[in-house]
Amino acid sequence: MAQPQSLICKGCWQNMHVPIALRGPLSVPFRIAGLRPSRMNPNTCTLCELMFKRVMKATKITIDATILFADLRSYTELSQSMSAASMGGMLDVFYDECAGAIWDHDGLLNKTIGDAVMAVFNFPIRQADHARQALLAAHEIQRRVRARKAEAGLDFGVGIGIHCGELSFGEFGRSHRDLTAIGTVVNTAARLQGAAAPGEILATEAVRERVGELMQGSVGQPTSLKGFDSPIMLYRA
Repeated sequence: MAQPQSLICKGCWQNMHVPIALRGPLSVPFRIAGLRPSRMNPNTCTLCELMFKRVMKATKITIDATILFADLRSYTELSQSMSAASMGGMLDVFYDECAGAIWDHDGLLNKTIGDAVMAVFNFPIRQADHARQALLAAHEIQRRVRARKAEAGLDFGVGIGIHCGELSFGEFGRSHRDLTAIGTVVNTAARLQGAAAPGEILATEAVRERVGELMQGSVGQPTSLKGFDSPIMLYRA
């Protein structure tokens, strides 16, 4: 079940104890000042997108976080038998369902990349159990996609990869600035997503250690991933 939208920015309240209204009559002065719900998470505001810069006085910071990648499978094959409008509608549904699941667990929908999405958990809303929240969001994405797939009568699936650890988050680039996360954690999560079968969630040992009973009994499988010298232990979640 979707969580109700927050009336104040969770990130600003948690990090600065400032009640920035996002909705309702009290939000009007903030909107006039240019503060609106963030497109990356509507329960945070546009100030939170630059929280690392305005509050932490840095353009890039190192954080402990969890990265989730989700990819819509069979998109290329389906595009050959469906109209462009139908494919666009399916992609809209995929983005919307991923966004809803990620936001329900206080994640940041950082990027939409073609037929894939990338989410960050533990910034700007801090979560002691961010790996667990990412895994719950992943299961919710799969549940929502299965329901939509049944409604549409289409044969497609979603592969998801999750990894956690220290990464760099901030603004990168000069001619074109991009607010995102980079590092081995991000690259690993992306590779896991690529290795996941439709309907499957793959996670690393680091994630398994943090989520407790959610992955109890999951058996690891050493897997060779592109760009990595040694096999990585992957777990089906």
